[in-house]
Amino acid sequence: MKLLIVGGVAGGASAAARARRLSEDAHIVLFERGPDVSFANCGLPYYVGGVIAERGKLLVTTAEKLRSWFHLDVRTQSSVEAIDRKNKTVRVRELATGREYEEKYDKLILAPGAAPLRPPIPGLDLPAVMTLRNLGDVDRIKARVDAGVKHAVVVGAGFIGLELIENFVHRGIKTTVVELQDQVLPPLDKEMTTPIVAALESRGVTVLLGDSAEGFDAAGDGVSVRLKSGKKLDAQLVILGVGVRPENKLAVDAGLDCGPRGGIRVSEHMQTSDPDIYAAGDAVEIVDFVSGDPTQVPLAGPANRQGRIAADNVFGRPTKFRGTQGTSIVGIFDRTAASTGMSEKMLRRANRSFRKIYIHPAHHAGYYPGAEGMTLKVLFDPITGRVLGAQAVGGQGVDKRIDVIAMAIQAKMTVFDLEEAELAYAPQFGSAKDPVNMAGFVASGLLRGDHPQVDVESLPGDATIVDVRTPAEFAAGHIPGAVNIPLDELRARLSEIPADRQTVVYCQVGMRGYLATRILLQHGRTVHNIGGGYRTWLLYNT
Repeated sequence: MKLLIVGGVAGGASAAARARRLSEDAHIVLFERGPDVSFANCGLPYYVGGVIAERGKLLVTTAEKLRSWFHLDVRTQSSVEAIDRKNKTVRVRELATGREYEEKYDKLILAPGAAPLRPPIPGLDLPAVMTLRNLGDVDRIKARVDAGVKHAVVVGAGFIGLELIENFVHRGIKTTVVELQDQVLPPLDKEMTTPIVAALESRGVTVLLGDSAEGFDAAGDGVSVRLKSGKKLDAQLVILGVGVRPENKLAVDAGLDCGPRGGIRVSEHMQTSDPDIYAAGDAVEIVDFVSGDPTQVPLAGPANRQGRIAADNVFGRPTKFRGTQGTSIVGIFDRTAASTGMSEKMLRRANRSFRKIYIHPAHHAGYYPGAEGMTLKVLFDPITGRVLGAQAVGGQGVDKRIDVIAMAIQAKMTVFDLEEAELAYAPQFGSAKDPVNMAGFVASGLLRGDHPQVDVESLPGDATIVDVRTPAEFAAGHIPGAVNIPLDELRARLSEIPADRQTVVYCQVGMRGYLATRILLQHGRTVHNIGGGYRTWLLYNT
């Protein structure tokens, strides 16, 4: 068996190592266009900021180690230019010498990855305008930062863009972020990003939403950024982080099936439309685990698993990739944002029915010092209660809850299962009723009809809105048009609430609103609790 693998990093390097573990006899050749066969893409921004001090720490493995440990034929700075499917050969060009040659294969795995989008903007090739994909890119960015950047502009507020912003601020650089959409972190629902914008602005970052770069002009020691809004920003460094595109040229030229967004189409065995060619990583189109629809998710975890599965199938192990749910997380200063499964906007685009709940718990027992708050949003099927997605933003503990719910989604569990989830508890780690359990309680109660809920963005205009918090809380801020009847006075003041109209109640985070809902229901009133309370209303209205 002669196996050729195009591309290293996550998918390709994982495939190569797995292939050798499955066969000592195979001739395995790994081609990598760059000088480094496998490096930590996700760590690159932190090298710029000095959080990762040693460049060598970014190397996941080296060509020398792959040769010595796995007896792989590793050829760096080698670009695979074409595939001849009929004769089962690839054409390779050595970048250092320009020499070209052909290499035969029995099986081929493509793992070319994805490249940063470079929209046709005038001035894109100016030296101060950069993208971040590999170690060469990070070397150029860090060299410019080390030389003295006063102002940096990041175009695009996705994961990499925000991580770079944090590290620029660590380096004392004034930073502006420009995002075409009306929110940062576009994969999340907009209201869940409100705390992230607050964290950015509290560190002096200028956040420009609903705007875009239309041109770059040389200006002194840097560049002038022209925005669609008419604003101009003078900077010494511009980072383009507006998304990625699959590196699919090899596949397209070879006639392999690709999706409408360019992803190489593969089966659950990572097999392309050619039975002797497999593909893995950021270049492939795979299946969304929750919706079942084709999607592209450029994440390191799925890429590693796909590479391993491709190698399994090459050597006769019929393992399957079950799809991805896009579980992801990012840290921005003292805030963490994470998500798994489908977002609300994805569900709406798919025209799929759902319900949602918000809770605002502490990450561990409130009586133990250091408890930090978070907001957890869970989306679920309105009939079965199956968990469809979740998002969380806050301080510590966000990662734990998203990981637990990610496993629940993979197991096709329901919100009723979240009620019963048994999780580790000690006061410094969680609560006896963990946030995951609390989300299950709230969602299950909603489905059982225990507390009818209305979402903050769809408050009925003719309802009586009752704020059941204390007068002090009400005075500090409330939903316009609300009347204040504290929970402990509610039974005595029922006559103040019109019985012939719908009543909507709320508190700070939902608990007192739930109790008020139970009281009013048992007095024969038509009542709904505002999901997540006033704190959720603020997410939508800040």
